[in-house]
Amino acid sequence: MRITFVTPEFNLSGGMRIIAMYANRLQQRGHQVTVVAAAINKPSLVRQTKSLLKGQGLISPPAKQPSHFDGVEFECRSLDRFGPITDADVPDADVVIATWWETAEWVARLSKSKGAKAYLIQHYEIFDYLPKERVKRTWSLPMHKIVIAQWLADVAAQEYGDFHVSCVPNGIDTQQFHAIPRGKQATPTIGMMYAEPYWKGCDISLKAFSLAAEKIPGLRLVAFGHCPPLAHLPLPAGAEYVQCPPQKMVKDLYAKCDAWLFGSRFEGFGLPILEAMACRTPVIGTPAGAAPELLAKGGGLLVPPEDPEAMAAAIVKVCQSSEAEWQAMSDEAHATAMQYTWGETTELFEAALHTAIQRSHEFRLRPQPQRKLINLSLRWAS
Repeated sequence: MRITFVTPEFNLSGGMRIIAMYANRLQQRGHQVTVVAAAINKPSLVRQTKSLLKGQGLISPPAKQPSHFDGVEFECRSLDRFGPITDADVPDADVVIATWWETAEWVARLSKSKGAKAYLIQHYEIFDYLPKERVKRTWSLPMHKIVIAQWLADVAAQEYGDFHVSCVPNGIDTQQFHAIPRGKQATPTIGMMYAEPYWKGCDISLKAFSLAAEKIPGLRLVAFGHCPPLAHLPLPAGAEYVQCPPQKMVKDLYAKCDAWLFGSRFEGFGLPILEAMACRTPVIGTPAGAAPELLAKGGGLLVPPEDPEAMAAAIVKVCQSSEAEWQAMSDEAHATAMQYTWGETTELFEAALHTAIQRSHEFRLRPQPQRKLINLSLRWAS
């Protein structure tokens, strides 16, 4: 297939890493892949003029940032303007994939020669800082949806009457995230992602750790994130915090923990769950994103949302478990992660693209409530 991804600007976000991984894997499987990205929104002429009139000089254009698309083997096109992307910007293809709500609006307007239209949905982007009604309308555009978690498939069915979607969970890079079998840490150690956005639930995880530390003397915290420690989200004394760790270091941070906390209030998938599990670390998580499916077999503990007390109790349970009990949970976490390798998920994603092409040819892109949900991940149930 000739495959085109249409994305926002290239960056180091988790969502863009997923796109880059699919593009790379599809290229390796013999497909012709192109990724077209809109540029970072540059200052308009009006803004520049106002800045000059205020004596503030010209506004510098945003600098090029590192991204998951640096040094890749497939074709990348970064435009010199911020959208909309048009026919002139993308090659003719068999399928063209929108990857964000704005790009869905752009892809919907492309001509048929640019390919059957698919929409990769990694989150339900109904956020206060976005135009919610426009975001919602993209879910009704005539393009085949590929979602990354069952809860997003449920949104498509229940909110928009579209029962004909492909559910393709994210994969894990087992060459990057791995660890040898081990026992519990000599000093009980808990890990977590540190992030400022409220919906990431960092405050819940920190509160849970604090409560658990009252019952487990010497409990240690390991964390990493992109921002420096913040005054309103203070880290406990003695915590090990690594800001922007090199990618090769992340697996070691996961592997030095007895459990990893996932406190998100709202999440598309929750890739750190899989990353920690691949490093043989059980996860204590809220039921956000794909956590209910990922933790269902016992590779961790699911706790109620907005409940640091319940999360603290789970921390105590894991840390006070016997060596054999912890080892069984660690083994189950690793076994679960190994079901979500990039080889498996790329096959499912490729099948979803064929479905998009087939549906386009058969003119069946309108939601059909009587149809059965296509959940391609069910093949893993056996």
